[in-house]
Amino acid sequence: MLRKRSINHAFLAVVIAVTIVSCTSQESPAQNMKKHIEYLASDALEGREAGTEAEKKAATYISSHFKTAGLEPRGTNGYYQDFDFLMGKNPGEVHLAIDGNKPELDKDYFVMNFSANGEASGALVNVGFGIEAPDLGYSDFANYSSLNEKIAVFSISSPDGIHPHSKYIAYHSIKDRVKKAEEKGASAVILINEDPTAADPEKNYTDKIARVGIPVIFIKDASLVNEKEYAKLRTELIDDNRKGRNVIGWIDNNASYSVIIGAHYDHLGYGRHGGSLYRGEEDRIHNGADDNASGTAMLIEMAGTIRKSSLKNLNYLFIAFSGEEKGLLGANYFTKNPTIDLENVSYMINMDMVGRLDTADYDIAINGVGTSPVWDSVIREINIPPLNINTTESGVGPSDQTAFYLSDIPVLHFFTGTHENYHKPTDDPEFINYDGMKLVFDFIMEVNNALNKDVKLVFAKTKDDESRKAPRFAVTLGIIPDYMFDGGGLKIDGVSDGKPAATAGLQKGDILIQIGDYSIDDIYAYMEALGRFKKGDKVSVVVMREGQKKNFEVRF
Repeated sequence: MLRKRSINHAFLAVVIAVTIVSCTSQESPAQNMKKHIEYLASDALEGREAGTEAEKKAATYISSHFKTAGLEPRGTNGYYQDFDFLMGKNPGEVHLAIDGNKPELDKDYFVMNFSANGEASGALVNVGFGIEAPDLGYSDFANYSSLNEKIAVFSISSPDGIHPHSKYIAYHSIKDRVKKAEEKGASAVILINEDPTAADPEKNYTDKIARVGIPVIFIKDASLVNEKEYAKLRTELIDDNRKGRNVIGWIDNNASYSVIIGAHYDHLGYGRHGGSLYRGEEDRIHNGADDNASGTAMLIEMAGTIRKSSLKNLNYLFIAFSGEEKGLLGANYFTKNPTIDLENVSYMINMDMVGRLDTADYDIAINGVGTSPVWDSVIREINIPPLNINTTESGVGPSDQTAFYLSDIPVLHFFTGTHENYHKPTDDPEFINYDGMKLVFDFIMEVNNALNKDVKLVFAKTKDDESRKAPRFAVTLGIIPDYMFDGGGLKIDGVSDGKPAATAGLQKGDILIQIGDYSIDDIYAYMEALGRFKKGDKVSVVVMREGQKKNFEVRF
């Protein structure tokens, strides 16, 4: 639902046109950045979600400013570089009948996000919890040598409930239990929940999760299926394939080496496809003024400033990334499909959430200072009061610089901190500190001034901060997933030095397909598998490398 703002779209079109012209005027960078944010974070752009028409409007706005500033197009189609990605799934033809009664889709039941598309009909067989635990001497399938042509019904709980101290915690995965029923010959699975301590599964169609081979549904009211004898069902989830769009402009100074300056311009749209921290019942536009209209505004203004400056000893590539909120998709795609030679890139600067500088302490985080020996001295020599600089070494973090670090390019990520409006509909332009943005802008410009030499910075690997990435587990493998990969398994986009994967010999580009007894068909299976090991465990890991299976022994 649109926030309650009256918008005259014809008038807005005129305002946009005037804004594009006015930003070439003599107004200050802070004033110009304010204009950019007020447009990019307006309801008219509906949250700039990747793969939407609203994202294309934002891309048009950015490319218009690149053109006005005199930047050359450096995408694959003018200023644009499009890439394909999976937004999620949408229900197609779905129906259910149980003993002739027809429950209502969404009200009474929904299709699980890992369900196969297909039809099934047959007798209903209640198999308890669907758990087979040989190590515990327990099996819900003991009385069923085969479930052929039958629809298995089981509870999402376990014999001793769903809690961290459950004896059956290694068997809590619903998807693994469904796979077990599939192995036993079940033609479909109906899930129920009769345990008040067990939370119902979510109807989440945004996760890129591998499917099982049979239809799976969850019925919200167990009485609709208990004591029933026969069911007929059809499930269909249709992949929602979209295109994201990077916007790329180029300043060619005929130098040997280049600098990449980037910021992501996408946000969460209406919050329907994951990432939102808003818990209201109605959809609301997530305008993303700080995340990351602020970085995009700074990118636009910096492009024009550098174009007119005396910085002529390096070339400059400006990239507004799409798909950052979906897993760094645009940055990941660019580094694998670059429009300039990455071997000749000296360094990369990323601006993500630079609009909420706190005037109580003026703290700004600069991440990635360990990725080149030069960063520390350059940053220490810049003094822009009252900025208080806090640095971290790691090149890996939850933003686009990670993709460039993994390509052996020195990086810096500028960040003014999270806040109560993060990933909520209240991240609006009125909360932006525009004077604070100007301080950050000046600092980054001083970094570029200090490095205005046609040389390539030395790259250094860093110890990666695990707390900045995946959920915490008792063990870590030390890999970075490729979130754009949509084949079977988990593709490795980076391997952290000194961690179990690197020690065992796993490499970037390997496709992880098994850890111990657990098959890995997506990132969720990978995370579930990690949760089943403890420090000191030795386990066999299987990967696909250049089409060949390879086995490694890993010690956590």
